[in-house]
Amino acid sequence: MRKYRWQAISLVLVAFMLGCNEFMVVGVISDIARSLNVTVAAAGYLVTVFAIVYAISTPVITVLTNRFGRYPLLMTLMVIFLIGNTWSGFASNYWTFLISRLMTAAVAGSIEAMIIVFANDIEPHKKRALLISWIAAGFSVASVVGVPVGAAISAATSWHVSFHLISGLSLVTCLILGWLLPKNVQHVSGGIKDQLVLLTDRRVYLGAVLVSFSAATLYAYYTYIRPLLTTQLGFDLKMMTVMLSLLGIMDIIGNRLSGTIAERSGVHTLPWYYLAQIGLFLVMPFALTATWPGYTVLLVLMLIIPIINSPIQIHFLDVAEADYPQATAFASSLNAIFYNVGISLGSATAAGSLTHFGLGHLSWGSLVFAVIALVLTILLNRAIAAHREENALEN
Repeated sequence: MRKYRWQAISLVLVAFMLGCNEFMVVGVISDIARSLNVTVAAAGYLVTVFAIVYAISTPVITVLTNRFGRYPLLMTLMVIFLIGNTWSGFASNYWTFLISRLMTAAVAGSIEAMIIVFANDIEPHKKRALLISWIAAGFSVASVVGVPVGAAISAATSWHVSFHLISGLSLVTCLILGWLLPKNVQHVSGGIKDQLVLLTDRRVYLGAVLVSFSAATLYAYYTYIRPLLTTQLGFDLKMMTVMLSLLGIMDIIGNRLSGTIAERSGVHTLPWYYLAQIGLFLVMPFALTATWPGYTVLLVLMLIIPIINSPIQIHFLDVAEADYPQATAFASSLNAIFYNVGISLGSATAAGSLTHFGLGHLSWGSLVFAVIALVLTILLNRAIAAHREENALEN
């Protein structure tokens, strides 16, 4: 039992590492733009491109490597990630930095899928939702610790140093995984067609699209959270770390709440949370005209937006295990794939909104995405109910 606990901690550490690498750019985006002699909007597109490559490469790598052992595959991907992140730390121009980011993006999604697979295998079945919520919380902790600390280090020295620290963390994480994880995890392999058939299931493709619009809802404004806090709400740079940390803490709480919801009601209650988001996005443009009302809205949003994470991940795994066991690894990657599709959609929308309408009106894009997500959640619940009725009639 103690070994399971340490294995679980190692998987959460991987999530934290991935989160630091992906999200730290948000905290230092202004510094990167200044250092590489590009506009803030151009630097913001780094988030979009990273997410696109992440979303495209994850299913390709996950499907094509399904016949390989889980342990050697994960360790190989971790080494590639380490090389890419280290290259980012030494980048001196925009294109070099972009290429290094693409290298880490290409393997990050498959790493996330692999740790979900290990979580599904090493934990007792009833505790999967708890561990998966902690893995999701690992990304949130990265926003609490990694993003503001990275911003502080960037302000004090250079954003390059922030990436060097992630490289050090990645090396330590590789060593811990090599020590703790089981070397021979059993799995059902399948060809490309055998795995992709998962996407033909209505319960899966509705959930996948839902994940994308949920992520877009967040990143349609969060891509520019730093200028939102400083330029729009008027917080000075000394307060930045505290403000980002509080947002991250709310994200952690939201992910833990997500685990509880996954254990109790799954995706059934999600529509209520999207209704709450819609209400908040309606008042957000007005709230952003004042410091504390605007920040309060941002805090509440960071609590409720992550609610989807654990319920939808458990939903994908349950569908795969019951009907498509050969596609379990692919199912574990769907959240990462389509979340990053949503990040690219949301960050691109944010860049366009910033250029044409300004910081104070970023939330209108988020509002549209939240409405679409609400409709998709309702349709998903209907699809799940219809499948249960079909099974009941057959039995």
